[in-house]
Amino acid sequence: MDNLLLYLLVISMAVKAQICPKRCICQILSPNLATLCAKKGLLFVPPNIDRHTVELRLGDNFVTSIKRKDFANMTRLVDLTLSRNTISFITPHAFTDLENLRALHLNSNRLTRISNDTFSGMSKLHHLILNNNQLTDIYIGAFNDLLALEELDLSYNNLETIPWEAIQRMTSLHTLSLDHNMIDYIPEGTFSLLQKLNRLDVTSNKLQKLPPDPLFQRAQVLATSGIMSSTSFALSFGGNPLHCNCELLWLRRLSREDDLETCATPAHLTGRYFWSVPEEEFLCEPPLITRYTQELSVLEGQRVTLRCKARGDPEPAIHWISPDGKLVSNSSRVLVYNNGTLDILISTVKDTGAFTCISSNPAGEAHQTVDLLIIKLPHFTNSTNTMQEPDPGSSDISTSTKFGANTTNHTGDTRASHDKRVAVAEVTSSSALIKFNFQRNIPGIRMFQIQYNGTYDDSLVYR
Repeated sequence: MDNLLLYLLVISMAVKAQICPKRCICQILSPNLATLCAKKGLLFVPPNIDRHTVELRLGDNFVTSIKRKDFANMTRLVDLTLSRNTISFITPHAFTDLENLRALHLNSNRLTRISNDTFSGMSKLHHLILNNNQLTDIYIGAFNDLLALEELDLSYNNLETIPWEAIQRMTSLHTLSLDHNMIDYIPEGTFSLLQKLNRLDVTSNKLQKLPPDPLFQRAQVLATSGIMSSTSFALSFGGNPLHCNCELLWLRRLSREDDLETCATPAHLTGRYFWSVPEEEFLCEPPLITRYTQELSVLEGQRVTLRCKARGDPEPAIHWISPDGKLVSNSSRVLVYNNGTLDILISTVKDTGAFTCISSNPAGEAHQTVDLLIIKLPHFTNSTNTMQEPDPGSSDISTSTKFGANTTNHTGDTRASHDKRVAVAEVTSSSALIKFNFQRNIPGIRMFQIQYNGTYDDSLVYR
C-alpha cells in the first residue's frame, strides 16, 4: 500500500513538472497561478504554459515575435509582461483571447507600428506600456477597443501623431505619457472629456503651442479653491519649441512651479524662461494682406487664378467669399488652396463680380476685394448669321443635338439643313460628329470653340 501511495505521489509531481515550462518558475498562490520566465534566455514564448496562468512574466529575454497561438485560450491571464525583449512583430489578433487582461507591458522592444488588429477586443485593459520602442505609426483604429484604459505610455518613440479621436474616448485615463516623440500638433478639445486625467507629459516633442482645454482650467480652479493641491494635476511640456504669443497666454496664467520651460520664438523672446515672461509680452500680430490679385478680366471658359497672401502671428488662415456672399469651397470646378490661392478651372459668366479674400487669426481679420470680369464669347447659331450670347447654365448638348441632327425642320423644308453653318450628327451617349458648313473663308476666324455641359453639374465646358 505504501509503495502505491509513493508511486502516485511521483506521478503527481511529474505532471506538475510538465505544466511548468522548462527554466521557468511556477508559483501557485491559491487560487491563482503565476508563471515566471524572466531572464531565462528564451527565444520564443514557451508553448507549454499553463492556460490557467493569471500572471505571466517573460521580460528580459530574446523573444522576437508574438504569434497567434502563444496566448491562445489564456482567458484568465490578468498581467502580461513582455518588456525588454527584441519583439518587432505582433501577429494580428495575438491577444484576442486575453479577455480579462488588465496590464500589458511591451516596453523596450523593437516595435515600429501598431495595426488596427493588434489590441482588438481588449476591452478590460487598464495599463498599456509601450515606451522605448521604435514606433513611427499607430493606425487610426488601433486603440478603438481600449475604452477602459487608465494608463497609456507611448514615451520615447518616433511618433509624429497618434489616434487622437480614440484618446478622446478614454474617459478612465489618468496618466498619458507622450514625452520624447516628434509630435507637433494636438487637436483642440482632445482632453475635454478626460475628467480623471491627472498626469500629462508631452515633454521633448515639436510642439509650438498647446491648445486651450477645459481640463487645464478645471485643474486650476480646483487648486485655487483648495479642493485639490496644485500638484494633483501634473502637466509637463518642457523641451518643446514653444512659440510664445497670445495663443499661449492661457497657459502662462496657470499657477504652477517653474519647470524651466523656455520660449523658442518669436525672436525677442528666444531662450527666455516661459514663466518669467510677463503676460503683456505674449502678443499676436493681426493679419495684413501683403499681396493679392488686382482687377482681372478673362474670356469665358478660361481658367482663373486669384491669389491672396497675408502675414501675421500666428499665421493667418485665408478664405474666399464669392460675389453672391457664399463661402467658396472645393468642387469639381473650383479649388481653394491653403496658401490663399483660388483656382476656377472653367469660368462662366456667373463668376463675374467681386470676390473677397478674408485673412484671419486670433488677433483679428483683414479683407481685400478682387473684381473679376468674365467676357462672354459670341456663338454662331444654326439659323442666322448674327452673333448671340448663350444664357449661362442653360446650355445642354442634347437640345442642340436633337435640332441639328434632323434633316428636316418642323415645316418640312429639307433645304434648311444645307443652310446651317453648324450641324451635329452621329450622336451617341459620349460622342457626336460636328460639321462646319462654310462655302467660303470668313476673315478673322482662327479657331472654333465647342460648348457643352455635363450631367454632374451645370458648369459649361469649352473645347
